[in-house]
Amino acid sequence: MTSITIPIPDERLLKLKELAARFQVTPEELVRVSVEEILTRSEEDFQSAASYVLKKNAELYQRLA
Repeated sequence: MTSITIPIPDERLLKLKELAARFQVTPEELVRVSVEEILTRSEEDFQSAASYVLKKNAELYQRLA
């Protein structure tokens, strides 16, 4: 697994630590889970939108084929 390092302002780090404490996880785990959620959600949103467009325009695509 690869690690990355990012700079964040002290006030943001404090807020991150507070949120992590609320969820009873480490700040690193909270960030990792958040990144995973963003990456997964984006793919699911794209798939959902693509599926909607294909179904909506299926008749048009059939006529154009």
